[in-house]
Amino acid sequence: MVKISKEAALEYHENGRPGKIEVKPTKPYRTQTDLSLAYSPGVAYPCLEIQETPDAAYKYTDKGNLVAVISNGTAVLGLGDIGALSGKPVMEGKGLLFKIYGGIDVFDIEVAEKDPEKFCEAVEKIAPTFGGINLEDIKAPECFYIEERLKRTLDIPVMHDDQHGTAIISAAGLKNALEVNGKDIEKVKIVVNGAGAAAISCTKLYVALGAKRENIVMLDSKGVITSDRPNLTEQKKLFATDRRDVHTLEEAVKCADVFVGLSKGNVLTKDMIRSMAEQPIVFALANPVPEISYEDAMDSRPDVLMSTGRSDYPNQINNVIGFPYIFRGALDVNASAINEEMKMAAVHAIADLAKQPVPDVVNDVYHVNNLSFGPDYFIPKPVDPRLITEVSAAVAKAAIESGVARKTITNWAEYKNRLRELLGQETKLTQKLYDTARNHPQRVVFAEGIHPTMLKAAVQAKAEGICQPILLGNDERIEKLAKELELSLDGIEIINLRHDREAERRERFARILTQKRQRDGYTYQEANDKMFERNYFGMMMVETGEADAFITGLYTKYSNTIKVAKEIIGIRPEYNHFGTMHIINSPRGPLFIADTLINQNPTTDVLVDLAKLSQTAVRFFNEKPVVAMISHSNFGSDNTEGTQKVRKAVAKLQEEDPSMIIDGEIQIGFALNREMRDETYPFSKLYGEDVNTLVFPNLTSARSSYKMLQAMNTDVEIIGPIQMGLNKPIHFIDFGSTVREVVNITAVAVIDAYVDKVKGRITAQMK
Repeated sequence: MVKISKEAALEYHENGRPGKIEVKPTKPYRTQTDLSLAYSPGVAYPCLEIQETPDAAYKYTDKGNLVAVISNGTAVLGLGDIGALSGKPVMEGKGLLFKIYGGIDVFDIEVAEKDPEKFCEAVEKIAPTFGGINLEDIKAPECFYIEERLKRTLDIPVMHDDQHGTAIISAAGLKNALEVNGKDIEKVKIVVNGAGAAAISCTKLYVALGAKRENIVMLDSKGVITSDRPNLTEQKKLFATDRRDVHTLEEAVKCADVFVGLSKGNVLTKDMIRSMAEQPIVFALANPVPEISYEDAMDSRPDVLMSTGRSDYPNQINNVIGFPYIFRGALDVNASAINEEMKMAAVHAIADLAKQPVPDVVNDVYHVNNLSFGPDYFIPKPVDPRLITEVSAAVAKAAIESGVARKTITNWAEYKNRLRELLGQETKLTQKLYDTARNHPQRVVFAEGIHPTMLKAAVQAKAEGICQPILLGNDERIEKLAKELELSLDGIEIINLRHDREAERRERFARILTQKRQRDGYTYQEANDKMFERNYFGMMMVETGEADAFITGLYTKYSNTIKVAKEIIGIRPEYNHFGTMHIINSPRGPLFIADTLINQNPTTDVLVDLAKLSQTAVRFFNEKPVVAMISHSNFGSDNTEGTQKVRKAVAKLQEEDPSMIIDGEIQIGFALNREMRDETYPFSKLYGEDVNTLVFPNLTSARSSYKMLQAMNTDVEIIGPIQMGLNKPIHFIDFGSTVREVVNITAVAVIDAYVDKVKGRITAQMK
């Protein structure tokens, strides 16, 4: 675990804009009309609508996506009662987690009031602002009263995360840990060390899962809580034991199946764990120092199933796995409460997720290849992108079924897609690509079958129903790698193109290529030798119709791949050149950038072809192409050779096709700022249009532009490079492409192949 110094933490919070959160406008505000709509006089209309129908606030304001993180600072992390203001950095941090994991806006509110009655009155008065209340860092036993009262008096979800967040995650972990060691929750003996808000709530949820109260022993700072002890709080009475033979933690854990620590560090010893039952479950959740260290617990006996609150060890009990998604689901149905049914739905959704195959992004973050359900992985990782869809949907569904939802969701697939869009995991464009590809799956050859990224992508593409993968490479090595990565190759064809059984196909491909290129100096022997290379062999599969599309590029230099593509596949007859495009998927919509791979310093004629190809490609993605030819000058403001070729290309294109919406040369700033462009250059053919397609004057500028956007903006998704102009679907990928990026290109290749087939059938019918 990285050691955090005081200096580093203070610098983090101080540098740039102080704090960790801010408020940003969500509507246009640049013009006088915008401001008149946002405030006076336009704002009066939604006010009157809300006055007439209060629930309209969910329609016209941010209420339905706004949570208050409220604290009085009486139990801040491990710092104790440090006061409301001192706890503000924690509340801002909570707001940050709500936003990045759940897409939920937060106002952090620190109330300088320790009296529970007055604190509740303050919260009740400001509650109309919010769609939900997250109570945070309020000490016990006051927190119990505060939550219960606010749940009773308010008609929006209220949750004390210190209680229920920990309870939900640990209950999911306990459910799965018991499944791993094959024990029955109704029979296991559970020791809970700690009797604060989190401990009480956790134990209640364990009982709801099936644990028996008579099998539970709870301890506080005075020892085992027994029913004959005087002055017990109502909460402690719930779990006071009638046993008189146990008084200390050492006595309590003997022969116990489960230890849950929500107390303080270093109170559980190795000997205590050794005294527990077989395959004991130890949840040491005190932070930052657990009740026993992970190392000591594992050293005490090899069969222990261990969980802590720390991220540097397996099975972290982390509230961020729960609260953003619980509130997300509650907000999305305008729920009036977070009830027991919704909490239990979250428990089961989290537990079930840990049993599913782990996405590549999670493995990459933790630098592993094979996370799978078992002793070291029975709780999902906080970075798992599926949490928002699985947990939020489960909570929303439970809210609807239990009658606390004001709004109903009927299309759950659409709802999950919207959640993925919300966090930038997926956009409408990629959803459409995947849906279209699933409807028309094709046979796709993956050139570098032995590369982990391509192998994972092929398996994932098949799992998502996008294509029927064909892997090229040594079959034994591919199978060994798949086993190491715990990937199933069921239904995936592997072709070892160097194997003797492929000799006939290599020879046939060589004869076809020789006949096609004989006037270019090709001999049969030369062509046959080339069939031992995956790019030649794979592209010949597409050329002969034995496959529909081809993906390559993780190992091969672009220049070599481009040469092979020209030789085997060839350029479409209506063009003299081909190129590539990248799509930048951003919150403002898709931006298409060409040429990002092929043509280093294109001539006027090449730029003409690239613009035409770009227009066709944009239409392929069901967008209206509005093309700007980019340069460092605007409409003749400079007269260098570079600007002249762009100017000539635009003139030729406008002459050939007056309906084409294209203009230039133009600087990128003017191209993308419609208001500034229209005011400065009202004569432009781009007037009144939002440019979505940029054709750059050279490879360096195009490639640098999209790479810079990719590096600087985590809110954008990059799809590409997308091939434009070859006779058949041959698609290239970047050396550093992720699994998801390869799958994205696969979806494009599948659609490309399907469209080609449809065109072929139409042409055949016309003949």
